[in-house]
Amino acid sequence: MSLSGIIKFLIGFILGIVILLAGGGAVGYYFFTKLSANPAKPIFAEEQQAKSESPDSAKKPAQSSQKPKSSPSPSPTPSESPEPEELPPGAYEARVTWPEGLSLRDSPSLNANRIGGVAYNKEIIILKESDDKKWQRVRLSGSEQEGWVKAGNVERVE
Repeated sequence: MSLSGIIKFLIGFILGIVILLAGGGAVGYYFFTKLSANPAKPIFAEEQQAKSESPDSAKKPAQSSQKPKSSPSPSPTPSESPEPEELPPGAYEARVTWPEGLSLRDSPSLNANRIGGVAYNKEIIILKESDDKKWQRVRLSGSEQEGWVKAGNVERVE
């Protein structure tokens, strides 16, 4: 083997190693940037149903129920006004301040079953606080669903 053959071999070997390292670095950078990005905000099944039902079914049944029945339309208005009046003693209205929304649980524990979710900026009714003041019993406004959320993620609505 001649000196030029050895030099060609070394240059080829070094060039091959450089190409492999550059390719591995590019693949590693790609996966690192994909894994370091924040995931999309989760959409709870209850929110998805509420979004799909409220624009379509709220408008269509309201229009269809108003045309044939004019008397039931005043009844929803009075039913909305008593809701604030029927708050239990010590209960108050609040708004969710946690940007990702809150998980609604069946008992005041992180290990408790998740029974729903509450979206950011949604109004809820705080019924009571747990003994350790780390959890709050809430009722979703406009429904009878109740559950527990982590305390400190809501602000009182005046």
